[in-house]
Amino acid sequence: MTVDDTHRADLESWVESAQAPASDFPIQNLPFAIFRRPSDSHSRIGIGIGDQILDVAACVQDHLLEADAIEAAQACGVPFLNQLMSLGRGPARALRRSVSAMLRADSPDRKRAERMSDEILAPMADVELQRPEEIGDYTDFYASIYHATNVGSMFRPENPLLPNYKWIPIGYHGRASSILPSGTPVQRPSGQLRNNPDEPPRFAPTQRLDYELEIGAYVGKGNDIGNPISVEKAESHIFGLTLVNDWSARDIQTWEYQPLGPFLAKSFATTVSPWIVTLDALEPFRIPVPPRADGDPAPLPYLFAQGDQERGSFDIALEVYLTTERMRSDRHAPFLVSRGRFADMYWTFAQFVAHHTSNGCNLRPCDLIASGTVSGPSDESRGCLLERTWRGTKPLQLPTGETRTFLENGDEVSFRGYCQRDGFARIGFGECRGVVVGGQEDRRTGGQEDRRTG
Repeated sequence: MTVDDTHRADLESWVESAQAPASDFPIQNLPFAIFRRPSDSHSRIGIGIGDQILDVAACVQDHLLEADAIEAAQACGVPFLNQLMSLGRGPARALRRSVSAMLRADSPDRKRAERMSDEILAPMADVELQRPEEIGDYTDFYASIYHATNVGSMFRPENPLLPNYKWIPIGYHGRASSILPSGTPVQRPSGQLRNNPDEPPRFAPTQRLDYELEIGAYVGKGNDIGNPISVEKAESHIFGLTLVNDWSARDIQTWEYQPLGPFLAKSFATTVSPWIVTLDALEPFRIPVPPRADGDPAPLPYLFAQGDQERGSFDIALEVYLTTERMRSDRHAPFLVSRGRFADMYWTFAQFVAHHTSNGCNLRPCDLIASGTVSGPSDESRGCLLERTWRGTKPLQLPTGETRTFLENGDEVSFRGYCQRDGFARIGFGECRGVVVGGQEDRRTGGQEDRRTG
């Protein structure tokens, strides 16, 4: 993987909206998504360009792609990305280069492509964006040392980090069946709550519903069971990155997580962005892994590769916005809750893959691996409300005069992510959003459940 002609900052597209300064999808990006037009009987694989989405299968039919991209393009004839991902990084890279060449403003095929624009392009505003693929398995890690330290200090002030944290990428197996596409309402879950240690637990809607700002990686080519993936080769098994919101019910989690970790507090919903940004598009934004603090152990040999240490992190800026029902009614702009950087993470995606498979576990195309909450060293870079409001003791002050410690029904959470660097075009990840609605127990009680603690 190297920076090549597709990353040139001066590259422009004949799709005019791709040149808009605030666009997440200039020609240097070309992320994948699944979409459906109102007239379509089934979903299709598309590539984002400006405010349009390119129909890959239509480009094949109209003979607009180069010969070396045909294998990957033909894998886009089905309504999910699993088949394309299973081919590995090389075919997808060839497809990205061919699409870039076809969409360039100076493309020799520009006139022919523009004549066919009604067939191969669809306005994003007119299509339904869907979950990118059929996800078989979902694993969530805990890779931010700032997040782990903050949360640990709330419950174990004298010993925030457990002894294994700096030795091993901590993770848990999530629930793939409840992964939702961006924009899907999120029902407030009910569960066992025990706010008063002197009283028995009760079953009720969560009072402490939270979001978690994360980056996810989709597995491309998998591995056979019993055959670990080395940290040196791990990135060849990653197709691309996306935005993830791992919704969490903190009060349910507090009561249930010992001794086996997260369960119903997280399995009710995880929201993913419809867009997958390939590692090739992210090539200009690679950075070294942050140096470990003095006294921290070096990663064990199976988790260490010099190349991964030198360029295994990505400089991705991340933002969290909150909009309440009252804010929408009063036409307030979304409130910026926090701004963080993926560069602050303690472990890398290559280390996730190497560790995940180190026992012989087999990964499969389209498995989702998430980073865990992305938090940084400042209050404003904390990636969840548990940290941002410090377990509810420092409420957020919203422009309407409202306050929030945890999420209320009608609150909408939206994530944005982007990369920018001198000498290269800014590229973005689109949006990952969800609005909280009342669950079954909320409706049964008329929404009167006491949430003063959240």
